[in-house]
Amino acid sequence: AQEYYGVKPDLVTFAKILGGGFPIGAYAGKKEIMEMIAPNGKVYQAGTFSGNPISVQAGLSTLAKLDYPFYGELARKGDFLRDNMKDIVEDLELDLQVVGLASMFQIYFNPEPVINYEIAKKSDTKRFLVYFRELLKNGVFIPPSQFECNFISGAHTEEDLVKTSEAIEAALKVAWEK
Repeated sequence: AQEYYGVKPDLVTFAKILGGGFPIGAYAGKKEIMEMIAPNGKVYQAGTFSGNPISVQAGLSTLAKLDYPFYGELARKGDFLRDNMKDIVEDLELDLQVVGLASMFQIYFNPEPVINYEIAKKSDTKRFLVYFRELLKNGVFIPPSQFECNFISGAHTEEDLVKTSEAIEAALKVAWEK
């Protein structure tokens, strides 16, 4: 988000992605905040896995493997799937919200743009459950909650995304009895 939106946070936190899935966390912040942390400051910080050598090595190995062009391709695939989803929603004349960024995507069963929790709560969760179950029948597993984000991974091919789009269309038709 920092790079994409150009925000400069006062404090950031990182979790297990930093360790390639291993238990690790990190935080960083502006100098005046970080100076408050012990040993120079009054705020004590400790953790169960602080400095754990396996987690740290996993993190270093993950960083060594990262390939930034990979993320551009992942974002392109996300755009491809979201564009397909928007076309399907439009073709079926459904008043839904397709949202996401980069490899993230979700479809809100809500006619209103979902910009906050209050609007999200108005989503048709019963119809979403029909959609979810229909996707499962078609071999596409997403979280069973309307309020969780979905992700594309590096393993997904364009063929997978086309099949996913077809399954989404079929599931929406069942959910709306079209």
